[in-house]
Amino acid sequence: MAMTTNIPPRILLAEDEEAMRTYLERALTNAGYEVKSVDRGTEAVPLLENEDFDLLLSDIVMPEMDGIELAQRCSEVSPRTKVMFITGFAAVSLRASREQPQAKVLSKPFHLRDLVLEVERAFEEPHQASI
Repeated sequence: MAMTTNIPPRILLAEDEEAMRTYLERALTNAGYEVKSVDRGTEAVPLLENEDFDLLLSDIVMPEMDGIELAQRCSEVSPRTKVMFITGFAAVSLRASREQPQAKVLSKPFHLRDLVLEVERAFEEPHQASI
């Protein structure tokens, strides 16, 4: 039985660079998602604890708490939330893939179309519960 809810998936965006954050938030909102954005991982944690998000879209390199630490906190406090990383650093991308193998890593620069396609793909995949 297919679900017929019209509730858009909720995305929590953590990105410290304001121009990029605005750009991503606008693209995802235009694609039909409900987006809440913060400029650091430490601001994202209480939101993950108190609200339901379908996806955490996080930059990896941020002040106070990086995206990988944030993803680890996310899996503790909101295990059903999928995680996707964005980064401009290849070495950081490798570390993310090693430490959070289930998370997709998008490297900057990327086209908004690619971001939206990856987000759509994330919602199509059944969520693998960690054992």
